[in-house]
Amino acid sequence: MRIVIDTNVLLSALFSRTSLPAHLVVLWREGRFDLLTSADQLDELMRVTRYPRIRERLAPALAGRLINELRDLAGMVTNLPVVDLSPDPYDNYLLATALAGSADFLVTGDKRDLLPLRLFEGTRIVTIREFLTMTGQLP
Repeated sequence: MRIVIDTNVLLSALFSRTSLPAHLVVLWREGRFDLLTSADQLDELMRVTRYPRIRERLAPALAGRLINELRDLAGMVTNLPVVDLSPDPYDNYLLATALAGSADFLVTGDKRDLLPLRLFEGTRIVTIREFLTMTGQLP
């Protein structure tokens, strides 16, 4: 199973080790699914984790570890197609990553722009709880 995890979910995983986002990252580290990422997502993670409000709550080493793990262990999707579907143009790279990587799921918490789409070119767009429930991995 191939999934794309929205950057906001990855960041949430770093803030609380007992959260559903953290559980999702643990499942990936255990090899329960293949995680897809792209240079665009790694760039966004590096940029966002440098914001002062994030740095106040998050040790740079934790953020760096996740970015390095993504770079080294996740499936790196390249040659992203142009996608212009999300009301938020900054989310289109996630849809492009899902499309180019033939993802089964895009896991997100974006209730305004991504979740209403529900399906994009064969990729189901779901919340963390929906994904964990559907795959029988809810703690």
